[in-house]
Amino acid sequence: MEKLAHASLEDFYLEMTQRLGKDMESIFPKGLHKDIGHFNVFDIAQTIATVKKTCEMPYNRRKYYKISLIRGKNRAEYADKIISIKKNALLFATPKVPYHYVPEDENQSGNFCVFTTDFFTKNSSHNILEDLPLFQPGTIPIFEIDDKLADEIDLLFIKIKKEIDSDYEFKYDLIRNYVSELIHYGQKLQPAEKFQNTHNASLRVVSLFIELLERQFPVESPNQRIQLKVANDFAERLSIHVNYLNKNVKENTGKTTTEFIADRIVQEAKILLKQTNWNVSEISYALGFEEIAHFSNFFKRKTSFTPMEFRS
Repeated sequence: MEKLAHASLEDFYLEMTQRLGKDMESIFPKGLHKDIGHFNVFDIAQTIATVKKTCEMPYNRRKYYKISLIRGKNRAEYADKIISIKKNALLFATPKVPYHYVPEDENQSGNFCVFTTDFFTKNSSHNILEDLPLFQPGTIPIFEIDDKLADEIDLLFIKIKKEIDSDYEFKYDLIRNYVSELIHYGQKLQPAEKFQNTHNASLRVVSLFIELLERQFPVESPNQRIQLKVANDFAERLSIHVNYLNKNVKENTGKTTTEFIADRIVQEAKILLKQTNWNVSEISYALGFEEIAHFSNFFKRKTSFTPMEFRS
């Protein structure tokens, strides 16, 4: 079996083996190798069985895409928005937009597939998924659908399941076409607009902001660089206005968004200075600074020490 490319996929499979009570080999797709990227498909009723007591699918750190046909009453929470689904939903998950999916009854069924950028953009260095409206940061990619359309989409998942278990040499090319069909279904639909503001919307915004911030750490290699550095970066990922983010962070934490981000970067800088032998230039780069002088000035302003003084 090929080693999975991303830690987030490893975490996903660890969770799936626990939920399904199966070993890794039994749920890993046949005939998959690193040149193809990654793809797999799962039955929702089976994977949700062990989390019915909490009735909540946990917030996942994802470096992969996910398309779900969910049959059952549920809701999806996106920062300050809640979308309630009475019966059927087609949901597109992207690494750019974090969300919580919350089943609201025990009658949950359907299927979902997970895939990496490499799987869908075979032989191309350009991620065409990022060009699609469905996967833009400013969109809420969940659609309420009727039974007839849900049945049509279910047939696609049946075809995908049949192929993934087959020995057909070019099955992943065929599956890629089926995934394209799923995406086109989403492209033709209008998003469900049953947004509800709730009393805890403010706390949810702050919680997801902190989750996005924390997922960048720990920094484990000088070649790993944090990408979200300022309030605007986080607001874009959360699909909210930066002023709304700043207001909620300040009201709930007593700090500005900038202060919150800076404090976490300083915390990581202290760890790297004390626990690694990386030079200051490498640490500066990994923490998102363009110039070492900018990092040194920032660190001294926050701690009263230069990086080298703190290290010694």
